[in-house]
Amino acid sequence: MKQYKLQTLTQSLKPLTFAVLAGVGFSILPVLASSKLSSEQLIAQKPKTVELTLVSYAVTQAAYSKIIPQFAAKWKKEHNQEVVFRQSFGGSGSQTRAVIDGLEADVVALALALDVEKIEKAGLIKPGWEKEAPNNAIVTRSVAAIVTRQGNPKKINTWSDLVKPGVQVITANPKTSGGARWNFLALWGSVTQTGGNEQKARQFVTQVYKNVPVLPKDAREASDVFFKQGQGDVLINYENEVILAKQKGEGNFSYTIPAVNVSIDAPVAVVDKNVDKHKTRPVAEAFVKFLYTPEAQREFAKVGFRPVNTTVSKEVSSKFPKVNKLSTVQTFGGWDTIQKKFFNDGTIFDQIQSTSR
Repeated sequence: MKQYKLQTLTQSLKPLTFAVLAGVGFSILPVLASSKLSSEQLIAQKPKTVELTLVSYAVTQAAYSKIIPQFAAKWKKEHNQEVVFRQSFGGSGSQTRAVIDGLEADVVALALALDVEKIEKAGLIKPGWEKEAPNNAIVTRSVAAIVTRQGNPKKINTWSDLVKPGVQVITANPKTSGGARWNFLALWGSVTQTGGNEQKARQFVTQVYKNVPVLPKDAREASDVFFKQGQGDVLINYENEVILAKQKGEGNFSYTIPAVNVSIDAPVAVVDKNVDKHKTRPVAEAFVKFLYTPEAQREFAKVGFRPVNTTVSKEVSSKFPKVNKLSTVQTFGGWDTIQKKFFNDGTIFDQIQSTSR
Protein backbone atom coordinates (compact mmCIF):
# COMPACT_ATOMS: atom_id res chain seq x y z
CA MET A 1 0.00 0.00 0.00
CA LYS A 2 1.25 3.47 -0.81
CA GLN A 3 2.13 5.66 2.12
CA TYR A 4 2.00 9.42 2.12
CA LYS A 5 4.00 11.74 4.29
CA LEU A 6 2.65 15.22 4.71
CA GLN A 7 4.43 18.23 6.08
CA THR A 8 2.85 21.67 5.96
CA LEU A 9 3.59 25.09 7.30
CA THR A 10 0.55 27.05 8.38
CA GLN A 11 0.38 30.83 8.02
CA SER A 12 3.92 31.18 6.86
CA LEU A 13 5.55 32.51 3.74
CA LYS A 14 8.24 29.82 3.79
CA PRO A 15 6.56 26.58 2.66
CA LEU A 16 7.60 23.10 3.57
CA THR A 17 7.46 19.99 1.42
CA PHE A 18 4.89 17.30 0.79
CA ALA A 19 6.41 14.16 -0.70
CA VAL A 20 4.63 11.26 -2.28
CA LEU A 21 6.59 8.01 -1.99
CA ALA A 22 5.87 4.80 -3.81
CA GLY A 23 6.94 1.57 -2.11
CA VAL A 24 10.03 1.75 0.03
CA GLY A 25 11.76 4.64 -1.73
CA PHE A 26 12.49 6.31 -5.01
CA SER A 27 13.38 4.02 -7.89
CA ILE A 28 15.50 5.18 -10.81
CA LEU A 29 13.27 4.31 -13.73
CA PRO A 30 12.71 6.18 -16.99
CA VAL A 31 9.48 8.16 -17.24
CA LEU A 32 7.06 6.66 -19.75
CA ALA A 33 5.38 9.30 -21.92
CA SER A 34 2.55 8.91 -24.37
CA SER A 35 3.22 9.88 -27.96
CA LYS A 36 0.27 12.26 -27.66
CA LEU A 37 2.10 14.46 -25.15
CA SER A 38 3.46 17.84 -26.24
CA SER A 39 7.17 18.59 -26.20
CA GLU A 40 6.63 20.83 -23.19
CA GLN A 41 5.04 17.95 -21.30
CA LEU A 42 7.87 15.63 -22.27
CA ILE A 43 10.41 18.11 -20.94
CA ALA A 44 8.43 18.52 -17.72
CA GLN A 45 8.21 14.77 -17.17
CA LYS A 46 11.85 13.88 -17.67
CA PRO A 47 12.71 14.29 -13.99
CA LYS A 48 11.73 11.43 -11.70
CA THR A 49 10.11 14.00 -9.39
CA VAL A 50 8.23 17.17 -10.25
CA GLU A 51 7.77 19.87 -7.61
CA LEU A 52 4.64 22.01 -7.36
CA THR A 53 4.07 24.95 -5.03
CA LEU A 54 0.53 25.60 -3.82
CA VAL A 55 -0.24 28.87 -2.04
CA SER A 56 -3.67 29.08 -0.46
CA TYR A 57 -5.67 30.80 2.26
CA ALA A 58 -5.70 29.45 5.78
CA VAL A 59 -8.99 27.58 6.04
CA THR A 60 -8.41 25.36 3.00
CA GLN A 61 -5.58 23.38 4.60
CA ALA A 62 -7.74 20.54 5.90
CA ALA A 63 -9.24 19.93 2.46
CA TYR A 64 -5.93 20.03 0.60
CA SER A 65 -4.37 17.60 3.05
CA LYS A 66 -6.78 15.00 1.64
CA ILE A 67 -6.92 16.15 -1.98
CA ILE A 68 -3.18 16.33 -2.63
CA PRO A 69 -2.45 12.64 -1.91
CA GLN A 70 -5.29 11.63 -4.23
CA PHE A 71 -4.00 13.79 -7.05
CA ALA A 72 -0.42 12.68 -6.51
CA ALA A 73 -1.41 9.01 -6.65
CA LYS A 74 -3.39 9.63 -9.84
CA TRP A 75 -0.48 11.48 -11.48
CA LYS A 76 1.94 8.74 -10.44
CA LYS A 77 -0.30 6.07 -11.92
CA GLU A 78 -0.81 7.91 -15.20
CA HIS A 79 2.67 9.38 -15.68
CA ASN A 80 5.02 7.27 -13.56
CA GLN A 81 6.23 10.45 -11.88
CA GLU A 82 6.33 11.50 -8.23
CA VAL A 83 4.85 14.88 -7.26
CA VAL A 84 6.32 16.91 -4.42
CA PHE A 85 4.06 19.66 -3.12
CA ARG A 86 5.30 22.71 -1.30
CA GLN A 87 2.44 24.37 0.54
CA SER A 88 1.87 27.72 2.21
CA PHE A 89 -1.30 28.70 4.06
CA GLY A 90 -2.23 32.07 5.54
CA GLY A 91 -4.48 35.09 5.17
CA SER A 92 -5.46 35.53 1.52
CA GLY A 93 -4.27 39.12 1.35
CA SER A 94 -0.95 38.24 2.95
CA GLN A 95 -0.49 35.27 0.63
CA THR A 96 -1.20 37.46 -2.38
CA ARG A 97 1.47 39.94 -1.38
CA ALA A 98 3.92 37.10 -0.75
CA VAL A 99 3.41 35.74 -4.27
CA ILE A 100 3.83 39.19 -5.80
CA ASP A 101 6.96 39.71 -3.68
CA GLY A 102 8.58 36.48 -4.82
CA LEU A 103 6.95 33.39 -3.29
CA GLU A 104 7.04 31.28 -6.47
CA ALA A 105 3.62 29.67 -6.42
CA ASP A 106 2.70 27.43 -9.32
CA VAL A 107 -0.95 27.40 -8.25
CA VAL A 108 -2.84 29.90 -6.09
CA ALA A 109 -6.16 29.10 -4.42
CA LEU A 110 -7.27 32.29 -2.72
CA ALA A 111 -10.29 33.61 -0.87
CA LEU A 112 -11.46 36.08 -3.49
CA ALA A 113 -10.96 36.86 -7.17
CA LEU A 114 -9.58 40.30 -6.33
CA ASP A 115 -6.43 38.69 -4.92
CA VAL A 116 -5.87 36.69 -8.10
CA GLU A 117 -6.43 39.87 -10.10
CA LYS A 118 -3.67 41.58 -8.10
CA ILE A 119 -1.27 38.80 -9.05
CA GLU A 120 -2.41 39.19 -12.66
CA LYS A 121 -1.72 42.94 -12.55
CA ALA A 122 1.76 42.16 -11.22
CA GLY A 123 2.41 40.29 -14.47
CA LEU A 124 2.52 36.78 -13.02
CA ILE A 125 -0.85 35.50 -14.31
CA LYS A 126 -2.09 36.04 -17.85
CA PRO A 127 -5.40 37.84 -18.41
CA GLY A 128 -8.35 35.52 -18.90
CA TRP A 129 -7.30 33.14 -16.11
CA GLU A 130 -10.92 32.82 -14.98
CA LYS A 131 -11.73 31.11 -18.29
CA GLU A 132 -8.93 28.56 -17.91
CA ALA A 133 -10.81 26.49 -15.32
CA PRO A 134 -14.44 25.37 -14.97
CA ASN A 135 -17.09 27.53 -13.30
CA ASN A 136 -15.18 30.77 -14.04
CA ALA A 137 -12.34 29.36 -11.93
CA ILE A 138 -14.48 29.33 -8.76
CA VAL A 139 -13.57 26.06 -7.04
CA THR A 140 -15.60 26.28 -3.79
CA ARG A 141 -18.40 28.32 -2.28
CA SER A 142 -19.41 29.14 1.26
CA VAL A 143 -21.55 31.64 3.17
CA ALA A 144 -21.10 33.65 6.35
CA ALA A 145 -22.07 32.11 9.68
CA ILE A 146 -22.88 33.63 13.08
CA VAL A 147 -21.25 31.54 15.82
CA THR A 148 -22.23 31.89 19.48
CA ARG A 149 -21.37 30.23 22.77
CA GLN A 150 -23.22 27.01 23.52
CA GLY A 151 -26.89 27.67 24.13
CA ASN A 152 -26.57 31.17 22.67
CA PRO A 153 -26.81 32.94 26.07
CA LYS A 154 -26.98 36.42 24.55
CA LYS A 155 -29.68 35.46 22.04
CA ILE A 156 -27.75 36.43 18.92
CA ASN A 157 -29.66 35.09 15.92
CA THR A 158 -29.48 37.72 13.19
CA TRP A 159 -27.07 40.35 11.89
CA SER A 160 -28.95 43.07 13.75
CA ASP A 161 -28.22 41.37 17.07
CA LEU A 162 -24.49 42.10 16.64
CA VAL A 163 -24.97 45.72 17.68
CA LYS A 164 -26.51 44.88 21.06
CA PRO A 165 -24.73 46.62 23.95
CA GLY A 166 -22.13 44.42 25.63
CA VAL A 167 -21.84 41.96 22.73
CA GLN A 168 -18.24 41.29 21.70
CA VAL A 169 -17.85 40.33 18.03
CA ILE A 170 -14.83 38.46 16.66
CA THR A 171 -14.03 38.85 12.95
CA ALA A 172 -10.73 38.97 11.07
CA ASN A 173 -9.10 42.06 9.58
CA PRO A 174 -10.29 42.76 6.00
CA LYS A 175 -6.97 44.42 5.28
CA THR A 176 -5.23 41.04 5.49
CA SER A 177 -8.02 38.46 5.28
CA GLY A 178 -10.18 37.64 2.28
CA GLY A 179 -12.66 35.97 4.60
CA ALA A 180 -13.02 39.17 6.59
CA ARG A 181 -13.89 41.08 3.42
CA TRP A 182 -16.68 38.62 2.79
CA ASN A 183 -17.83 39.17 6.40
CA PHE A 184 -17.85 42.90 5.81
CA LEU A 185 -19.92 42.51 2.64
CA ALA A 186 -22.36 40.23 4.45
CA LEU A 187 -22.85 42.89 7.14
CA TRP A 188 -23.24 45.70 4.60
CA GLY A 189 -25.58 43.63 2.43
CA SER A 190 -27.75 42.70 5.38
CA VAL A 191 -28.93 46.32 5.24
CA THR A 192 -28.75 47.20 1.53
CA GLN A 193 -30.33 43.92 0.41
CA THR A 194 -33.31 44.38 2.73
CA GLY A 195 -34.39 47.88 1.75
CA GLY A 196 -31.89 50.01 3.68
CA ASN A 197 -29.78 52.68 2.01
CA GLU A 198 -26.00 53.00 2.15
CA GLN A 199 -26.12 55.54 4.96
CA LYS A 200 -27.99 53.05 7.13
CA ALA A 201 -25.58 50.31 6.10
CA ARG A 202 -22.62 52.42 7.14
CA GLN A 203 -24.20 53.26 10.48
CA PHE A 204 -24.94 49.59 11.14
CA VAL A 205 -21.49 48.30 10.18
CA THR A 206 -19.86 51.04 12.25
CA GLN A 207 -21.85 49.92 15.27
CA VAL A 208 -20.82 46.31 14.70
CA TYR A 209 -17.11 47.22 14.58
CA LYS A 210 -17.46 49.17 17.80
CA ASN A 211 -18.19 45.77 19.34
CA VAL A 212 -15.06 44.19 17.81
CA PRO A 213 -12.28 44.08 20.44
CA VAL A 214 -9.54 42.59 18.24
CA LEU A 215 -8.95 41.99 14.52
CA PRO A 216 -7.09 38.70 13.89
CA LYS A 217 -5.13 38.51 10.62
CA ASP A 218 -7.12 35.69 9.03
CA ALA A 219 -10.14 33.42 9.45
CA ARG A 220 -8.15 30.60 11.04
CA GLU A 221 -6.70 32.94 13.67
CA ALA A 222 -10.15 34.43 14.31
CA SER A 223 -11.40 30.93 15.06
CA ASP A 224 -8.51 30.36 17.45
CA VAL A 225 -9.26 33.63 19.26
CA PHE A 226 -12.89 32.61 19.74
CA PHE A 227 -12.56 28.88 20.39
CA LYS A 228 -9.14 28.44 21.98
CA GLN A 229 -8.67 31.77 23.72
CA GLY A 230 -12.32 32.12 24.70
CA GLN A 231 -12.65 35.73 23.58
CA GLY A 232 -15.90 37.19 22.31
CA ASP A 233 -19.60 36.36 22.44
CA VAL A 234 -20.01 35.87 18.71
CA LEU A 235 -17.75 34.96 15.80
CA ILE A 236 -18.39 35.82 12.15
CA ASN A 237 -16.71 33.26 9.97
CA TYR A 238 -17.03 31.02 6.95
CA GLU A 239 -19.68 28.34 7.29
CA ASN A 240 -17.03 25.80 6.28
CA GLU A 241 -14.69 26.94 9.05
CA VAL A 242 -17.48 26.53 11.58
CA ILE A 243 -18.32 23.04 10.31
CA LEU A 244 -14.66 22.08 10.53
CA ALA A 245 -14.47 23.41 14.10
CA LYS A 246 -17.46 21.22 14.98
CA GLN A 247 -15.71 18.21 13.49
CA LYS A 248 -12.58 18.93 15.51
CA GLY A 249 -14.52 19.39 18.73
CA GLU A 250 -13.18 22.90 19.23
CA GLY A 251 -15.37 23.83 22.16
CA ASN A 252 -19.11 23.91 22.67
CA PHE A 253 -20.90 26.42 20.48
CA SER A 254 -24.01 27.10 18.45
CA TYR A 255 -24.27 28.69 15.02
CA THR A 256 -26.80 30.02 12.57
CA ILE A 257 -26.69 30.77 8.84
CA PRO A 258 -28.44 34.11 8.33
CA ALA A 259 -31.17 34.06 5.67
CA VAL A 260 -29.66 37.20 4.12
CA ASN A 261 -26.13 36.30 3.17
CA VAL A 262 -23.30 36.54 0.62
CA SER A 263 -21.98 33.86 -1.71
CA ILE A 264 -18.33 33.42 -0.76
CA ASP A 265 -16.73 32.36 -4.04
CA ALA A 266 -13.11 31.16 -3.91
CA PRO A 267 -11.03 31.00 -7.13
CA VAL A 268 -8.03 28.96 -8.24
CA ALA A 269 -5.45 29.82 -10.90
CA VAL A 270 -2.18 28.68 -12.43
CA VAL A 271 0.59 31.27 -12.01
CA ASP A 272 1.76 31.41 -15.61
CA LYS A 273 5.13 33.07 -15.16
CA ASN A 274 6.18 30.60 -12.47
CA VAL A 275 4.98 27.39 -14.14
CA ASP A 276 6.78 28.39 -17.32
CA LYS A 277 9.93 29.09 -15.33
CA HIS A 278 9.67 25.82 -13.40
CA LYS A 279 8.42 23.83 -16.43
CA THR A 280 5.52 22.60 -14.31
CA ARG A 281 2.58 23.76 -16.43
CA PRO A 282 1.30 20.23 -17.31
CA VAL A 283 1.10 19.06 -13.71
CA ALA A 284 -0.16 22.45 -12.45
CA GLU A 285 -2.99 22.52 -14.97
CA ALA A 286 -3.83 18.89 -14.23
CA PHE A 287 -3.98 19.67 -10.50
CA VAL A 288 -6.37 22.58 -11.06
CA LYS A 289 -8.55 20.38 -13.26
CA PHE A 290 -8.54 17.67 -10.58
CA LEU A 291 -9.97 20.12 -8.02
CA TYR A 292 -13.27 20.09 -9.91
CA THR A 293 -13.64 16.31 -9.97
CA PRO A 294 -16.19 14.60 -7.71
CA GLU A 295 -13.31 13.09 -5.70
CA ALA A 296 -11.82 16.48 -4.82
CA GLN A 297 -15.17 18.23 -4.43
CA ARG A 298 -16.27 15.60 -1.92
CA GLU A 299 -13.18 16.38 0.17
CA PHE A 300 -14.05 20.08 0.09
CA ALA A 301 -17.62 19.23 1.14
CA LYS A 302 -16.43 17.02 4.01
CA VAL A 303 -14.75 20.01 5.66
CA GLY A 304 -17.71 22.32 5.07
CA PHE A 305 -17.28 23.96 1.67
CA ARG A 306 -20.30 24.12 -0.61
CA PRO A 307 -19.23 22.20 -3.71
CA VAL A 308 -19.46 23.63 -7.23
CA ASN A 309 -19.65 20.20 -8.84
CA THR A 310 -23.37 19.62 -9.46
CA THR A 311 -23.23 15.89 -8.74
CA VAL A 312 -21.58 16.40 -5.37
CA SER A 313 -23.78 19.40 -4.61
CA LYS A 314 -26.86 17.20 -4.91
CA GLU A 315 -25.26 14.49 -2.77
CA VAL A 316 -24.66 16.88 0.15
CA SER A 317 -27.59 19.29 -0.26
CA SER A 318 -29.11 18.31 3.10
CA LYS A 319 -25.89 19.29 4.87
CA PHE A 320 -26.16 22.98 3.98
CA PRO A 321 -29.06 25.26 5.01
CA LYS A 322 -30.79 27.10 2.19
CA VAL A 323 -30.18 30.85 2.06
CA ASN A 324 -33.22 32.86 0.96
CA LYS A 325 -31.46 36.04 -0.14
CA LEU A 326 -27.92 35.48 -1.42
CA SER A 327 -25.94 38.42 -2.75
CA THR A 328 -22.83 38.05 -4.91
CA VAL A 329 -19.78 40.13 -5.72
CA GLN A 330 -21.67 41.53 -8.68
CA THR A 331 -24.39 42.77 -6.31
CA PHE A 332 -21.79 45.18 -4.90
CA GLY A 333 -20.41 46.20 -8.30
CA GLY A 334 -17.53 43.75 -8.69
CA TRP A 335 -14.21 43.52 -6.87
CA ASP A 336 -12.61 46.62 -8.37
CA THR A 337 -15.51 48.72 -7.15
CA ILE A 338 -15.59 46.96 -3.78
CA GLN A 339 -11.87 47.48 -3.21
CA LYS A 340 -11.91 51.15 -4.14
CA LYS A 341 -15.04 51.84 -2.13
CA PHE A 342 -14.42 49.85 1.03
CA PHE A 343 -10.87 48.62 1.50
CA ASN A 344 -8.36 50.96 -0.11
CA ASP A 345 -6.44 53.07 2.39
CA GLY A 346 -8.56 55.88 3.72
CA THR A 347 -11.86 54.53 2.40
CA ILE A 348 -14.95 53.24 4.20
CA PHE A 349 -13.39 50.47 6.30
CA ASP A 350 -10.57 52.73 7.53
CA GLN A 351 -13.08 55.46 8.27
CA ILE A 352 -15.25 53.03 10.21
CA GLN A 353 -12.22 51.84 12.16
CA SER A 354 -11.24 55.38 13.09
CA THR A 355 -14.69 56.04 14.54
CA SER A 356 -14.95 52.61 16.18
CA ARG A 357 -11.85 52.97 18.36
